[in-house]
Amino acid sequence: MKKLVLSLSIVAACTLAASETEIKNEIENAKAKVAKINEEIKTLESQLPKPSYTLNAHAELGYIVNSGNTDTEAFNLDAKVKNSFDKHSLELSLLYQYGEENSIESKNKFLSELLYDYMINDRFSFNYLAGYKDDKFSGFNYQFYTGPGAKYKVMKTQTQELAFDGNILYAYDDIEDTYKDTLGNTVSYPFPAGSINQNDGYSDSYAAYRVQAVYSAKIRENLKFNQTLSYRSEFSDADNFFVYSKSSLAVKISDIFSAGVNYYVDYINEPAAGKTSTDRVFSFNLIADY
Repeated sequence: MKKLVLSLSIVAACTLAASETEIKNEIENAKAKVAKINEEIKTLESQLPKPSYTLNAHAELGYIVNSGNTDTEAFNLDAKVKNSFDKHSLELSLLYQYGEENSIESKNKFLSELLYDYMINDRFSFNYLAGYKDDKFSGFNYQFYTGPGAKYKVMKTQTQELAFDGNILYAYDDIEDTYKDTLGNTVSYPFPAGSINQNDGYSDSYAAYRVQAVYSAKIRENLKFNQTLSYRSEFSDADNFFVYSKSSLAVKISDIFSAGVNYYVDYINEPAAGKTSTDRVFSFNLIADY
């Protein structure tokens, strides 16, 4: 009798193990079918006729306030609006950063670019760029640059995209006046009481170029990484160049909203008197996409 019970137990255990293995195999087969169906859906969607007109908007808003031993307030707005119609597209990007420490202005930067693109095919396009930069603490009243160029998408997959573009530019820099304090030390904006104007500012116009790389990667379904790196330089003076970098990581919260972190690096190789070459900003943002 004991042998019979033991034999039945072994048979039952083997049957359960076989059933569990079959269920796991069916689950894997079902997942494979779902993945195949999703791929077929994406393929069919890509074959649908593209709308002749689209409007996309992206905005990142960050705000920090601190009170106590030090009263600090910082604000960051990074926005982009793109209007596409047929082979044409018009993109406006804006960056504004502002900060105060103990009610004294410590950061005031505005950067805007307007880019027109004409698509030759899915990877190559001609463009025209116009840019304006106003940074109160850089030693420049403002900088302006504009000119034609081209863009090429080196890589374009479902999860990654890498594009390079280059432009031949006319550049105009308006350099601010130089101020010193009563001890003869160079001071920056906002100029404290008693500052003395030592040298009047001047302007400089020149032929330049800009090359830029833009990379994006979809790490997970709700996690995305973006990197923008640009280099702008004068043709006749290689030492007069500017480097801009933006690294960002965003986590999707809903269809519209995301949470993200950005790291900005703004480098000037020949800074104005009393200025440093590199300006760095780290920000946490609420992101909205439309």
